Amino acid sequence: MSSLALYRRYRPESFAEVIGQEHVTDPLQQALRNNRVNHAYLFSGPRGCGKTTSARILARCLNCEQGPTPTPCGECQSCRDLARNGPGSIDVIEIDAASHGGVDDARDLREKAFFGPASSRYKIYIIDEAHMVTSAGFNALLKVVEEPPEHLKFIFATTEPEKVIGTIRSRTHHYPFRLVPPGTLREYLAEVCGREDVPVEDGVLPLVVRAGAGSVRDSMSVMDQLLAAVGADGVTYAMATSLLGYTDGSLLDSVVEAFASGDGAAAFEVVDQIIEGGNDPRRFVADLLERLRDLVILAAVPDAAEKGLIDAPADVVERMQAQAGVFGAAELSRTADIVNDGLTEMRGATSPRLQLELICARVLLPAAYGDERSVMARLDRLERGVNFTGAAAGPAMGYVPGPEVHGSAVHGGAQGGSAAVPTAPQGGGPEAA
Repeated sequence: MSSLALYRRYRPESFAEVIGQEHVTDPLQQALRNNRVNHAYLFSGPRGCGKTTSARILARCLNCEQGPTPTPCGECQSCRDLARNGPGSIDVIEIDAASHGGVDDARDLREKAFFGPASSRYKIYIIDEAHMVTSAGFNALLKVVEEPPEHLKFIFATTEPEKVIGTIRSRTHHYPFRLVPPGTLREYLAEVCGREDVPVEDGVLPLVVRAGAGSVRDSMSVMDQLLAAVGADGVTYAMATSLLGYTDGSLLDSVVEAFASGDGAAAFEVVDQIIEGGNDPRRFVADLLERLRDLVILAAVPDAAEKGLIDAPADVVERMQAQAGVFGAAELSRTADIVNDGLTEMRGATSPRLQLELICARVLLPAAYGDERSVMARLDRLERGVNFTGAAAGPAMGYVPGPEVHGSAVHGGAQGGSAAVPTAPQGGGPEAA
């Protein structure tokens, strides 16, 4: 059992164990209770969300000696054969359509389908990656799928249901699977780690959930990799960030604080640490954008963590709340937009470090730009009393400097960190206008 992959070791054996797919499992269980099971089903959705597993569970429910039942007994011969580590049943045939999707394979299936089951109630065909079946193959199956014998059931599983021809789709009950919500996935991973008796530091599970991107199988594979490298201290945050390639939270804190205070030296020092540490600049920018997204949400919804809008440990949420309070709303929005644009520009860039440094420069120098977002960011900084380095306000602000400010005032503004502000003439008259 120890050498068995984690996602296989904890593969669900009943619909009650399937997580995040209640919109599919509940109707299927009710259909089994009502004895209104269709002859063909189409399970679609992203990879690793339980399509094939649910097909096996449905086959188990149909062929259980107590069934058809929504809860297999787990004790009869059919249930034992179709259990997690069972030998399999001769009456439940799984076919990989990627290698058996041609018309000859479909004809062979059609000829064998009319023979009754050897020992079970139904003969069930589970056709995985059904979108790989050719049009000719589907057409060869059409008649048997449309009017199968009483003992025959079909379950098609696919990630691309639009590639299953319409004549087949119209003869099935279609159940779309979805990505599993982060909160549900995190609780499930915590339960698995508890059953494995492995301690996990705070902050590790959100990283695993993020790496899994809503796929249970992908998340379990990532968790399996971490558990394989576990030491005496369990799964640590440092080990998880190193293995998964994510940026350490302290570096994100440092660069965000540098942006908030206008400290260019600190920001470029973080860039140097990223490069010298062998980290991928693109990954750093993607992680920074994720952090800025959390700050934007915290600035708009202070109790975002309680509402489940942010998935992070309590101490990290507390730090982010402090960071969101330091930024102005306009400045935070502008920073996120610049980082997002920079991430797009970094795709295919020959010098990722240069792109990263340019992103930092754009964030730190709102005075160098005359657009509305930059002006609002400058106002945010002025209200907080933060000094920043940048060019003086120019024509983009609607002000054209006259000869009297071409001297030290302008150069002083550029070097001293504050924009030159013209003084309006006193009194009325043409000069004032």
